[in-house]
Amino acid sequence: MVSPVGEIGGAERVLLELLRVARERAPEVRFAVIALGEGPLLERAAALGAEVELVVMPEQLAELGDAPVRGGGVVGLARTAAGTAARAVEAGRFSRRLCERVLAHRPEVVHSNGLKAHLLLVPLWRRRVPVLWHLHDFVGDRPLMRYALRAASGAAEAALCISGAVGEDARRWLPGLRCEVVPNGVDVERFSPGPGDAAALDRLAGLPEAPEGMARVGMVATYARWKGQEVFLEAASRVDARFYVVGGPVYRTSGSQFSKEELRALAERLGVADRVGFVPFQERVEPVYRALDVVVHASTRPEPFGLTVAEAMACGRALIASRAGGAAELFEDGVEAIGLKEMSAAALAQAISGLLADPRRREALGAAARVAAVARHSSERFAAETVKVYRSIMAARAARA
Repeated sequence: MVSPVGEIGGAERVLLELLRVARERAPEVRFAVIALGEGPLLERAAALGAEVELVVMPEQLAELGDAPVRGGGVVGLARTAAGTAARAVEAGRFSRRLCERVLAHRPEVVHSNGLKAHLLLVPLWRRRVPVLWHLHDFVGDRPLMRYALRAASGAAEAALCISGAVGEDARRWLPGLRCEVVPNGVDVERFSPGPGDAAALDRLAGLPEAPEGMARVGMVATYARWKGQEVFLEAASRVDARFYVVGGPVYRTSGSQFSKEELRALAERLGVADRVGFVPFQERVEPVYRALDVVVHASTRPEPFGLTVAEAMACGRALIASRAGGAAELFEDGVEAIGLKEMSAAALAQAISGLLADPRRREALGAAARVAAVARHSSERFAAETVKVYRSIMAARAARA
């Protein structure tokens, strides 16, 4: 497995959950994890029995990405393309070094867990080592990356798509690449209903304990700009409740993330700084969900999957989520969660106010969400389907040999 980062975001949590379940259900499969950046990922992977190795990607390569292109028009596209071309020699040198480190582990299948890793591992094709691309993103949303991936897709054995929406997008932009839709899973035993400790959540957020009876509303996400923290804070300015922004920056791509300082400044401008708490990334996030009355998924672009949606459902929480992309596949709107077609501050504030005023509906939504999560979103299902794809790739390789 090759991860472009060493920090832990959604894609990395999925990788760790696969390691956890596979260790129990498929002990014959040996895993090695290579991270291209420092962070807690490798320590967590080692604790799950994987061999681990750090191969640090040069900062100039780590910062490359499509974020500056979005909204930058032709000028942004030209600048990003020029920057990418200028680093081509360095990228080639690092790619060769990375592939040699991968080969040292003598893999039968290489699981690439991010877009930059997909491109950097292309040389393995010449060594006839099958590479499985785990697609956690919509390729079509990446103005430069989609063309690079299309050119490189012949080097991949198959793609693991985290939702039907991602699979449809991949088939459009990467024709000829075998796409297997395997939705992510969560540990439904760990993420389960239970008593919430609201006072502990307030302490994590650095806030005084909320007045008795005050509702708590939170979102759990990386600080990627499209995750909707701006919309969430603007909605907070319209609702009398305490709000929590849980997460932090993960990726190093230039311009792709908010900083905590930016979000705090926005809360100040909106006049809600006294009732908005910022909680850093939590190793054990399930107590956060349990302490919230309403969980919000506020992505402003279609979500490839929506791991926090599945986690909040498994914890039996009342959930408001974007009804777009892969997230829309996770719940029955109005029964297991409230889906918003338009993720605007006004629409979100209205949905939050409606749920806070109706405790019975919150309870009914949470109970239905829990049943759905156990039935459809378990880690066991996800791991079994992923290992099945591994075995099919190995069988195809053996047949060719």
